[in-house]
Amino acid sequence: MGCCQSSLLSETHSEKQHQHPQSSSTSALNHPTPSSIGTDPAAAATGEGVPTFSEFSFSDLKAATNNFSSEFIVSEGGEKAPNVVYKGRLKNQRWIAVKKFTRLAWPDPKQFADEAWVVGKLRHQRLANLIGYSCDGDERLLVAEYMPNDTLAKHLFHWENQTIEWAMRLRVPLYIAEALDYCSSEGRPLYHDLNAYRVVFDENGDPRLSCFGLMKNSRDGKSYSTNLAYTPPEYLRNGRVTPESVIYSFGTILLDLLSGKHIPPSHALDMIRGKNNILLMDSHLEGKFSTEEATVVVNLASRCLQYEPRERPNTKDLVSTLSPLNIKPDVPSHVMLGISKQEESPSTPQRPLSAMGEACSRMDLTAIHQILIMTHYREDEGTNELSFQEWTQQMRDMLEARKRGDYAFRDKDFKTAIDCYSQFIDVGTMESPTVYARRSLCYLMCDQPDAALRDAMQAQCVYPDWPMAFYMQSVALAKLDMQKDAIDMLNEAVVLEEKRQKGGKG
Repeated sequence: MGCCQSSLLSETHSEKQHQHPQSSSTSALNHPTPSSIGTDPAAAATGEGVPTFSEFSFSDLKAATNNFSSEFIVSEGGEKAPNVVYKGRLKNQRWIAVKKFTRLAWPDPKQFADEAWVVGKLRHQRLANLIGYSCDGDERLLVAEYMPNDTLAKHLFHWENQTIEWAMRLRVPLYIAEALDYCSSEGRPLYHDLNAYRVVFDENGDPRLSCFGLMKNSRDGKSYSTNLAYTPPEYLRNGRVTPESVIYSFGTILLDLLSGKHIPPSHALDMIRGKNNILLMDSHLEGKFSTEEATVVVNLASRCLQYEPRERPNTKDLVSTLSPLNIKPDVPSHVMLGISKQEESPSTPQRPLSAMGEACSRMDLTAIHQILIMTHYREDEGTNELSFQEWTQQMRDMLEARKRGDYAFRDKDFKTAIDCYSQFIDVGTMESPTVYARRSLCYLMCDQPDAALRDAMQAQCVYPDWPMAFYMQSVALAKLDMQKDAIDMLNEAVVLEEKRQKGGKG
């Protein structure tokens, strides 16, 4: 889970100074923290609001993925996969995909950062673009745009509502060919383990190529993890990926799209040589496809799967062959996929709200004040482990400041409460999510919503799955006229509260 963040808060975060490994020695690049991420100029040229590439802290990504919860895993490999992909949400509400590598997969952090920076320079509307990385300690993570509508493998092999229609099966390879051609033109022609799981669908249902395949699984790791039957023959001979190897893998995706099944290339080529193209076609299409178009795709797949790499087409050949097959260009991809386009704004919660939920939805600050007084500090249990040595005079003074703040809070003297709670927080010995929540409300009462949002976010950082932190963010966002974000945050608070109730935690 990530916090939501107002753009006004970026000034409170220090930016990391990092020099691009390939820039001149006299120029340094600022790596903005996720809260201050902007739009990349190159991305703007393609009409995509892609954030600039930046370095993330491990704590940011840990918070965004709810401590890398198994519930946030989106890769089909599961927790035992060599490299697991999680979805997450940053403080500025942006959804992300986080690829977490096995421990010390890249022992040299500079080498990992250098590779990530090269891939991070790529920006294209056909890519699920890389937007950052993390190299904290032994941790190695990549951060990319999150694609909410699953993978090509899911839609082809594990569909529940409807299979992919023919027009979409022609659009997918064209878009992926355009992505590969762009990468090749930018000097990044190698793609590791291209398969149907690497093709993902964005919020509009448009297919995109995952940027994760532009980097190896590790410094010395294998480039292919799929079954040997689908691996380029030259890779089996010398263990090296070449641009021609990528074309071979593209051919296997064409077979997937034609057949709706994962057919070994050798078997498919036998069928093609035997002029049994019709047997190759997916029966779920029920004959609703053009034989002429299918023949073009079959022939292209055959060329891609040639044993000799030099006999395969290049990326420009792929694009030129597939472009004329882009039928129904005016039909949106989400319509072809049979999915609903992501709503412009989230809906309000449909489930019954708790007293806190009702108070937040009504913007009833007085009711919120009463609830915070009643809950006292019971939610702070376990958030601090203090040694005996830490119980110093400074500690006693700090707790006394909190006590004075509580008296002022109870008596609705919110300015005094802010001062006292600030004394408690500034010492830094003990972190209290409740104090942050209380000071957040005080700021709201004093018409300082941006400061209130900052405190509510900090409460979440201390206690990542605390509904109160999300509720307070919702109210602050509403006060900042960020209604869509406020409703979305309220929804998250309601879901978290339901989970706590089901788990027996009051």
